[in-house]
Amino acid sequence: MSTIAIIPARSGSKGVTNKNIKLLGGIPLLAHSIIAAKSMKGVERIIVSTDSREYADVANSFDAETPFLRPAEISGDKSTDYELFIHLLNWFKLNENYEPEYIIHLRPTTPLRDPSKMNEAFELFENNKSMASSLRSGHLAPESPFKWFLKDDENYFKGLTPDLTPQKVNLPRQSFPPVYVPDGYIDILKSKVILNSGTLHGEKMIVYESPFCIEIDTVNDFNYLDYEIKTKDLQF
Repeated sequence: MSTIAIIPARSGSKGVTNKNIKLLGGIPLLAHSIIAAKSMKGVERIIVSTDSREYADVANSFDAETPFLRPAEISGDKSTDYELFIHLLNWFKLNENYEPEYIIHLRPTTPLRDPSKMNEAFELFENNKSMASSLRSGHLAPESPFKWFLKDDENYFKGLTPDLTPQKVNLPRQSFPPVYVPDGYIDILKSKVILNSGTLHGEKMIVYESPFCIEIDTVNDFNYLDYEIKTKDLQF
């Protein structure tokens, strides 16, 4: 049962220039995910999918593979994860006659991960692999979105669902079911599901409750996390 880790790292970020190779805690951002992948049990190969030769060289310096450069047409702001993985699987089939069973998807924008939690997620997936089509991580939302509301065209309250009244959204958060915020801690995908269903996750995605994690989308996010690493000696 072959398992590979995929780290997508396209160039051209507009929020943070050269985000994926910008130094965070003294090493390039994408290197944090490479190091995390190395800590996982059963991962046979670590692949960085990038459209940049510079990014590929950085990935190689941390012992990740970059067997191809991703085409520009699937490396833009609006490109999807599905396009990335279909390209990857087709490339492996054509060039190596190889198809991994499982793919660990690690987004560089979630740089700090606990190896024991990653292995815990993989164990959860393995224990449910006969039913689960994929796994996605999410952390518990600190505030329930069921307490949020919209406003209609006349500026009056409108609940997110018809049963949510002004009175109900004022109930304590414990009155509502837990909600999880999707994050980049870890995804586990099946090649067969991607190739046969036309989706990444299929119909039976199991949820792994990850620790709260900081996602890097802006310069402020980057600077804050860099400060936290340097001042609190965070481990990665």
